[in-house]
Amino acid sequence: MWGMEFRCQEREREPRVGRFLQPAGEGKAQLRAMESHEQHRRTPQSPRGPHELYFKTLAKQKQKEVMEKNGNNRKLRVCVATCNRADYSKLAPIMFGLKAEAQFFELDIVVLGSHLIDDYGLKGSPHLMATIVRGEDEAAMVESVGLALVKLPDVLNRLKPDIMIVHGDRFDALALATSAALMNIRILHIEGGEVSGTIDDSIRHAITKLAHYHVCCTRSAEQHLISMCEDHDRILLAGCPSYDKLLSAKNKDYMSIIRMWLGEGVKPKEYIIALQHPVTTDIKHSVKMFELTLDALISFNKRTLILFPNIDAGSKEMVRVMRKKGIEHHPNFRAVKNVPFDQFIQLLAHAGCMIGNSSCGVREVGAFGTPVINLGTRQIGRETGENVLHVRDADSQDKILQALHIQFGKQYPCSKIYGDGNAVPRILKFLKSIDLEEPLQKKFCFPTVKESISQDIDHILETQSALAVDLGGTNLRVAIVSMKGEIVKKYIQLNPKTYEDRIELILKMCIEAASEAVDLNCRILGVGISTGGRVDPQEGVVLHSTKLIQEWNAIDLRTPISDALHLPVWVDNDGNCAALAERKFGHGKGVEDFITVITGTGIGGGIIHQNELIHGSSFCAAELGHIVVAMDGPQCLCGNHGCIEAYASGTALQREAKKLHDDDSLLIGDMSMKKEEIITAAHLIQAAKLGNTKADNIVRTGKTYKPKTEIFIRMLASGKYCYCGLILVCFCYKTIPKIGLLLLLIIILTFLWKCKERGKNRPGKIRRDRCEKNIVRSAENHLKCNCAKL
Repeated sequence: MWGMEFRCQEREREPRVGRFLQPAGEGKAQLRAMESHEQHRRTPQSPRGPHELYFKTLAKQKQKEVMEKNGNNRKLRVCVATCNRADYSKLAPIMFGLKAEAQFFELDIVVLGSHLIDDYGLKGSPHLMATIVRGEDEAAMVESVGLALVKLPDVLNRLKPDIMIVHGDRFDALALATSAALMNIRILHIEGGEVSGTIDDSIRHAITKLAHYHVCCTRSAEQHLISMCEDHDRILLAGCPSYDKLLSAKNKDYMSIIRMWLGEGVKPKEYIIALQHPVTTDIKHSVKMFELTLDALISFNKRTLILFPNIDAGSKEMVRVMRKKGIEHHPNFRAVKNVPFDQFIQLLAHAGCMIGNSSCGVREVGAFGTPVINLGTRQIGRETGENVLHVRDADSQDKILQALHIQFGKQYPCSKIYGDGNAVPRILKFLKSIDLEEPLQKKFCFPTVKESISQDIDHILETQSALAVDLGGTNLRVAIVSMKGEIVKKYIQLNPKTYEDRIELILKMCIEAASEAVDLNCRILGVGISTGGRVDPQEGVVLHSTKLIQEWNAIDLRTPISDALHLPVWVDNDGNCAALAERKFGHGKGVEDFITVITGTGIGGGIIHQNELIHGSSFCAAELGHIVVAMDGPQCLCGNHGCIEAYASGTALQREAKKLHDDDSLLIGDMSMKKEEIITAAHLIQAAKLGNTKADNIVRTGKTYKPKTEIFIRMLASGKYCYCGLILVCFCYKTIPKIGLLLLLIIILTFLWKCKERGKNRPGKIRRDRCEKNIVRSAENHLKCNCAKL
């Protein structure tokens, strides 16, 4: 049998407000006087008088005056729903608390579930709306939920509560929460976030997702709610409301209660309370375990108060086992279906032991230190005190009997895991803080996760990116570069010496970067590869490279990378790539004709003519590093003597550093080197800074130059700088013989003169003072010049 009852007071509907103010002292005193009079008038011994309507009208009028005096704030309409004897023990203290603060709250109660079955408590009511579903199986539970969903909307429409208080994890509570959520009624869920190891977990967590506010009992439950993405500001750690009643219970006449339920001659600590429910996900095992429990209790031969199980699926089979064993007529057993909560408290407090799988055993009983035997997995996730002995696999009578011998008659310290007796005041304060003007829609606090790629066109344009690969003589760099030229992320590895290792590393770094680009919300459109040597960009093939990059001749770079990433791939010489970058993002932006010259491990360059990159017939255009400036100069890695690269490249600077080290002329002062340490240009710069005359002479007077020096030549087609806005020669021009320098300048001036013939303005002059300033700053401070590169 399943049903529903509601009680609704007549009232005027005032406008809803967000906060609730305390009435002034005078109004509060009037309310207390009226409440005292009303309670006296409605005692069971006092029948309803003929002037009841008058007193109701007077009370309403006084309440209205009090609310008008305090800013027209009205009471918070709270509806409390109770489904069974278990949740009533938690909700009753809250209901009494709401009633005690009638100046703030207007209480309505919805009663349903097993309360309306005669065997479990209620004996009938003129306001009963029958929703009867007979049977204790899975289908009956589902039908009960469905029937409640049909009946509840009418009840809630009549009551129109501001907030619905729902407890626990019963299927009846799920129907209540579903109805309230769909009717835009705020829900306060009691005891969310707990774990019990049965289907109740799923129902409890489902109610948590429907609820707007949460009252939890333990710190662990609070953390579970936060982990479930509930708003921390809407979670109250109050403790279990039933503890307010448990810890304040001082009924000295507990002997009469024991005699009432267990018979004459039974003393405290000499009886057992048994309460076991079916596990709906494993009914067969539940029934078997219940049968073993009864056999163990019969063998233990102690007076036992056994309560009937909940009306869940499987309870009918358990009751059948009880009757089969004659428990209802056994001299040691008292079988009952319901015990009033106040009396049940006293029975628990003075029992010798409690056995079963009820949540009461692991929660409330701990307040008294009464020994508990928890059978099976029904409460496997609950926090328990030391008074609880778990028998997870209760598969034999002997095992249960041994647990009874261990626990019976013991006294444990009182546990307050689930509360300290002050839950109700915290809950009432929390209710007063609820702002009814706050948006009803819940906000879930999801953890930070990577965002999915947006399909919005503006976002797509903003996130378009490319993979840039810079294959230098020393390092291999891969970067995710946005269409604005911003480097999103960069990866650097040493350039391997062999072809196979180099290709493998390029593929590995590109695949890693492409994968991370998804996490960074970047859309990779293609791959650009910059490498030293002579490159055919149309085929994506490195035709020839110097000794700086070994085993790097006739190499197809486009095919393996395009096949691995399924993206278009562009391959070109590093100097040409630098020129393209300057035209797109740097000093060459908006300029039709300019030259870019870069230095690093080697020296290269690129030419932009009429906004087009010049490759030359054999892809050798702008190979400025291999212009011979001295026939008897040092040998270059290309095989010739006297190339600019032999004077101003990073390898040349490293060569001179090694010479000084071999002559024991490099180290000075506090400088030190490890035995296996490789000599680099950095050692030369450090020695020069510390006062090594020879090193300083090399840096300043021109035997070589530090790595990463750049030559950047730019012409601006603008008025201020006329033809050539600025020419920076950032290598040590004193290093190169004068005839070689003159030859380089003739090449540059010839290029400028051709531009002039096309109608451009006259060229600007070479500013030697700025050139020298940049040389010293670059060598002394390790600064890069303004040439675009990774």
